[in-house]
Amino acid sequence: MATPRVTEHAPPGRLAAASPWLRTIGPGLLLCVALSVLALLVADVEQAAFDYTLIEALVLALLSGVAARNLIPRPAALLAGTGFAAKQVLEVGVGLLGASIDLREVTAAGPALFVVALLGVAAGIGVSFLIGRGIGLGAKLAVLVAVGNAICGNSAIAAVAPVIRAEKKDVASAIALTAVLGVCLVLALPLAIALFDLSDYQYGVLAGMSVYAVPQVVAAAFPVSDLSGEVATLVKLTRVMLLGPVVVGFALLYRARGEEGATKKGWNTYIPWFVVMFFVLAALRSTGILSKGLAGQARDVSRILTILAMAGLGFGVELASVRQVGARVGSAVICSLLFMTSFTLILIRLLGIDG
Repeated sequence: MATPRVTEHAPPGRLAAASPWLRTIGPGLLLCVALSVLALLVADVEQAAFDYTLIEALVLALLSGVAARNLIPRPAALLAGTGFAAKQVLEVGVGLLGASIDLREVTAAGPALFVVALLGVAAGIGVSFLIGRGIGLGAKLAVLVAVGNAICGNSAIAAVAPVIRAEKKDVASAIALTAVLGVCLVLALPLAIALFDLSDYQYGVLAGMSVYAVPQVVAAAFPVSDLSGEVATLVKLTRVMLLGPVVVGFALLYRARGEEGATKKGWNTYIPWFVVMFFVLAALRSTGILSKGLAGQARDVSRILTILAMAGLGFGVELASVRQVGARVGSAVICSLLFMTSFTLILIRLLGIDG
């Protein structure tokens, strides 16, 4: 007599929990996949027609996401999935990128590279705050604009806001222009290479210091060269690691003024997990523990995930929202970005930074 065949099934509770989640993020994630495939196909056509790509797949995915968001009549059902791609998928992609980076190469400029990051963040916060106050922003809104521009965009704003007891409307105002201005900077910043006679290494430093958020840094730098992208990512993540001390500093400052706010708990509030992953994998690659073959595979996976994330990032750009932001906030953000760019260019020349 044959033994009855036993089939294992996943616990019903897990399926029930997973199914609503997949239904929520599925449509938007599938849209990002479709836009990414389209971007890769267009880039291949460019390569075949011109022997080089006029617009890299990263930027094509970003722009296609922007177009989709502003052409699709009812985008709400897609926001969860595209947001998942823009955040969680991007974080995995950036973390894996560390496996292909040799720290000895990207830190060829020596300690000066980290001096730029430290001075840039310190000066960025101070000058951006003064710009905001000078334009007429409230103190707390000026702080949010300053930390957003000096460190890592929306993540820094979200971390500092509860510490200083910022109002929700101030948080919304501080982040409203970031996506639109970020896309503009991604497209315009490469012009600085010819304008200021920058090497790929110097451009990587400029992109890492001046572009608002991590995904925008990736989109602005990697289409120029791998070296530019690797240096830019390292510089940007160094800025991100300074978020912890900045949050603690504002907490102590506001506590001394009798305005103690709510400080989030947990190490990942101050150092995101993907930053730790990036530096651990980079250290393993730089010491030879991680083989070149595995590093190449990690780079390929990172590139695909990053292109997917760019489509999600682009879908977060609602052009109509620009009209809802006050002229003062917009002016403060733009002036702060211009300061970060010019200050970085000055430091590059003064410190003789070049790989």
